[in-house]
Amino acid sequence: MNTLSIVHDFLRRTVRPGSLCIDATAGRGRDTALLCELAGEGGRVLAFDVQEDAVRQTNELLAREGKHAEVHLDSHAHMESYAAPESVDCIVFNFGRLPGGDPHIFTQADSSIEAVNAGLRLLKPGGVMALAIYYGGENGYGERDALLAHLKTLDDRKYSVLVCDWANRRNDPPIPAFIFKD
Repeated sequence: MNTLSIVHDFLRRTVRPGSLCIDATAGRGRDTALLCELAGEGGRVLAFDVQEDAVRQTNELLAREGKHAEVHLDSHAHMESYAAPESVDCIVFNFGRLPGGDPHIFTQADSSIEAVNAGLRLLKPGGVMALAIYYGGENGYGERDALLAHLKTLDDRKYSVLVCDWANRRNDPPIPAFIFKD
């Protein structure tokens, strides 16, 4: 059991055929592929990444698996340019860096918080957001701290926020967090 398995289990329980989903940080494409599978033929999946290598890897994985998503070389902070307000069922984020990629390129607190806020405006009532917050190493702890502080400020009349903590994991285990739009 790890953060990725918890997030994927959550997605399997919440995403339905026909859903509009966003993978805000495409990375290697695993979340994008899962969202395509869950949303099915009648669904739509958008994916974003600022690294050409991540976009390429995502498109290659989708092609191998016979799946389709709209993969954009763009910041997750710009996702509102691609979907209408309150039209999205599910948004997934992996904050940190591309596994195996350049360790000096990673998400930043300012644009990440901007992207979360954009995602909240895109979520329809009943929509969900899953965040995996990777931290430590080159990217440090600033983004983690800023995201966790920001999640505490969300209006509890509009959103329910669940942040999970690994009580007995060493080092810097990624933090899973979930937002439910009421």
